[in-house]
Amino acid sequence: MSHANARLTLHGRRLLVDRVRNQGQPIAHVAAAMGISRQCAHRWVNRFDAHGEAGLHERSSRPHHSPNKTSPAREEEVLQARAEHRRGQDWLAAATGVPARTINRILRRHRMPALAVLDPMTGEMIRSSKATAVRYEKDRPGELVHVDVKKLGKIPEGGGWRAHGREAMQAQKCRRPKIGYDYVHSMVDDCSRLSYSEVLPDETGASCAGFLERAAAYFAEHGIRRIERVMTDNAFAYKNSQAFMDAVARLGARQKFIRPHCPWQNGKVERYNRTLAQEWAYRRVWTSSQERAEGLAGWVQEYNTERAHTSLGGMTPAQRVSLT
Repeated sequence: MSHANARLTLHGRRLLVDRVRNQGQPIAHVAAAMGISRQCAHRWVNRFDAHGEAGLHERSSRPHHSPNKTSPAREEEVLQARAEHRRGQDWLAAATGVPARTINRILRRHRMPALAVLDPMTGEMIRSSKATAVRYEKDRPGELVHVDVKKLGKIPEGGGWRAHGREAMQAQKCRRPKIGYDYVHSMVDDCSRLSYSEVLPDETGASCAGFLERAAAYFAEHGIRRIERVMTDNAFAYKNSQAFMDAVARLGARQKFIRPHCPWQNGKVERYNRTLAQEWAYRRVWTSSQERAEGLAGWVQEYNTERAHTSLGGMTPAQRVSLT
């Protein structure tokens, strides 16, 4: 992984050196083309001249010597005071004589939990949070599926601003009628990440129920023949629609809702929505909503059978289903 503030990756630095040293291009021209300053370009070329390939790798910014670093004994004193008194950094600073900012760094370095998640009487961690929640993954396909809807603005016939530019579309803004949204319904299996999506004209209870049954049929064709639980957010169609409740019951499944205002609990389908937007909805210029919708099925097939997933150890969802 590159340094947080680095303008070039290791591959980019190799290209820089190759263009300057092997191809003979002026370093100022190469720097401008790669979006970096001449000083930065000279630094990497000089490092390569001095140290070879090793000079292009990251170097730690940690100083070689830290004479003012807090001693281990002082750090232990701070940690004991925190555990005993369960007070904040300002109180601990007055009690130990260590600056409050230093105490904050010590607590973070030792991964001390925030006071807000501790029991005030015993000091034990009793609350979880988005940052501290343990990630989970179900053991078998169909044990839990995540369902959600993503809204996408419709594309006018002939293409929108991505095809013609914002200035051209701005001139028509007041004259063209509003064209509304497409609703992309998606279902993701928690264990295997097998997914299914459809573009529908709305997100009513009837539409959500019909989608759920078609998605379950798609899952059955791909090896997931039983769905045990369906997790959704608290949208009206999911929580109040009798049609959707009946669809869940026909699958022999139970319905599960995330906690209000906690979308990360439905995180697998939320992350899928982001991938869907990046790799399908906005990957190319579409000339109509119909053309975009027709391209969805092929992308879903590629996602399930060809796209390797880091969360699955490089396997595809279809491979994960076959293994389990």
